[in-house]
Amino acid sequence: MNTYKLIALFLLLSFSVQAQQSMQKGFELLENGDFADAEIFFEAFLESDSENKTAQICYGRAVGLNGAPKTANALFGDLQQKYPNDYEVAINYIESLLWAGKYKEAKPLYKDMVAKNPEKFGALLGYANTLSNLKEYKTALYWVNKAIALQPDNEGAKISRKYIKLGYANEFVNAQNYGMGQQLLQEIFGDFPEDKEALLNLANLQLITKETDSAKNTYRRYATSAKDSITAINGIALAEHIAGNEKMALKMALKAKEKVESFGDTGLSQHTYDRYVQALIWNRKFTEAGKEIDSLAVVFPNGNWVQALNATLGMYTGDFKASLSSYDAILSKDSVSFDGNLGKANALFASDRIVPAYKAAFQTLKIFKNQKDAQGFIEKLNGLHTPNIEEHAAYTFDNGNNVAFSNSVNAFVPFSTKFKTTLNYQYRTTENTVTQNKAESHVVLVGFGYQLAPHVDMTTVLGFNNSRFMETAYTLPVLDAKLKLKPFKLQNLELGYQREVQNFNADLIEREIVMNHYGLNYNLGTNFNLGWYTQLIHTQQTDNNSRNLLFTSLYYTLSQKPTLKFGLNYQYITFGEQVPSLYFSPEKYQAGEVFGDIRGKISTHTHYMASVATGIQKVENDPQTSIFRAEAAVQHQFGKRLNGSVYGKYSNIASATAAGFEFTEIGFKLKWSLTKKPLFFANLEADNKSN
Repeated sequence: MNTYKLIALFLLLSFSVQAQQSMQKGFELLENGDFADAEIFFEAFLESDSENKTAQICYGRAVGLNGAPKTANALFGDLQQKYPNDYEVAINYIESLLWAGKYKEAKPLYKDMVAKNPEKFGALLGYANTLSNLKEYKTALYWVNKAIALQPDNEGAKISRKYIKLGYANEFVNAQNYGMGQQLLQEIFGDFPEDKEALLNLANLQLITKETDSAKNTYRRYATSAKDSITAINGIALAEHIAGNEKMALKMALKAKEKVESFGDTGLSQHTYDRYVQALIWNRKFTEAGKEIDSLAVVFPNGNWVQALNATLGMYTGDFKASLSSYDAILSKDSVSFDGNLGKANALFASDRIVPAYKAAFQTLKIFKNQKDAQGFIEKLNGLHTPNIEEHAAYTFDNGNNVAFSNSVNAFVPFSTKFKTTLNYQYRTTENTVTQNKAESHVVLVGFGYQLAPHVDMTTVLGFNNSRFMETAYTLPVLDAKLKLKPFKLQNLELGYQREVQNFNADLIEREIVMNHYGLNYNLGTNFNLGWYTQLIHTQQTDNNSRNLLFTSLYYTLSQKPTLKFGLNYQYITFGEQVPSLYFSPEKYQAGEVFGDIRGKISTHTHYMASVATGIQKVENDPQTSIFRAEAAVQHQFGKRLNGSVYGKYSNIASATAAGFEFTEIGFKLKWSLTKKPLFFANLEADNKSN
């Protein structure tokens, strides 16, 4: 190499070093995220050195990251024409597509880039991030791991891997593969011990799976600062609610509310007040919750979360019109709101508007694909309208020496959300072990039900009863017609007529007694856990006897999970004629009792119920006697389409049987859904897809 070449090389290197040094400030501006200043810097630099490739690349990056990705993409496109095989230019061109959100366009370019440059860290990481934005998390995880293998200590790559795993975990959670979701979240802690986002996602997963103790522990891990502790307490309050510990949920929510006031964080305050009002509602402190909502509406007049609270209050208090109005207000501002869409579906269902409820749930799933709660809601609706067959078998004996076996099969077939049919067959055989009298009866019934309007239903069941006593047999028509309606909020009214053949025991079957019942049932609920139920029945019999019956019950709900009630019952019966040798028919009968009833879960698929009552009864002028009754049942869901239960009950209440003062019954029930979905479901889905 001659002297002139050496001098030229020296001058070139010197110039390059000086250029790099002169751009150092610009590099620092880019690195620190001061993109506007970086854009000004490199634009000025290029005025004196317009062909400097490094400066052009840096200028393009500053322009793109400063909010003009299309301009940056055009700049890098021009550079590619000048430097067609330059890696730095090519990688920046592809990255400019990411800034513009053009991930689908960037994907094949990155794929080609990593194939040609498998050892280029930036290409591997860029490809991983592109795939992540396209929610191709499995492949994204593969490529980010390859990038980290090249630079094990690169913090940016580890952050990318974290967000890929968060997205991938969420995908598994939405698919209800909770084990894989939890595994991915736990892996994040290997890169970032006690990462806040991973902890919140893990806690949310544990709430979904109802691992409430684990969720509370995860929230405690999250609470490493005074501010984070408020978020944690809010989460623990929700965990207590899911676990059924409503009082503790309110205690925690109140604690968070008191603490948040010392911070000036509006978002955290809103979330905290939201949880506090929810806890008030969970604890049925409706008046207090209403006052809080009114106050929040003044401070946050346009807050959808306040509207959601008002809607929730309406759902709990039976004011479904108010709930629908609130959900519509939410959706008018935010049509893709999860609370608005699924909340409206629940409010429509509670309002007995089933088809609109289906449509609202479908809309929720359009926005939130495979969302568990929306899918569960549709499954609930399907369960109410899917054709099924129910088998009920029972064995009964009383202290009048009567034993009986009964079996009934009922088929339920809804053809729409409004029109339903039933087909029922009942068989009963009974015997008096002293007189040796035997009898049997066969009852065949066909029923029709139609929804005249929301909360107005008409049902009619008609058929015949064929009874046989010794050598005597007869067939008589039977009828049961009911009008069910909800005249006002928290009120249910039922008016009915029933034509029934008395077949409790053999002696009664022999007499061919037909009873015509005219009845009224009324139930009044309240928002303070008190309820009142009343039944009035007037009966005209073909043996020219008549009966009047009054039953009323005042009850109080102590808890919701499990449902625990106690109350007082009163019963009054009078017959026109007294024929005690044939059946229980006093001139006057009165009974009063105190009762308790509990219903809850043994496990996810197994439920139980138990009730017990005791009191006194008086028949005409006879001395008062004590009464006692008890019932218990266990129900198990064997699968989505099959459930069964076993039960037993005892009573010594005189009015409970047609003859005798004590009876015991044991039995079982099986219910099987004939189809996976309602008969009309396909048409509903088709209508939804066409709209």
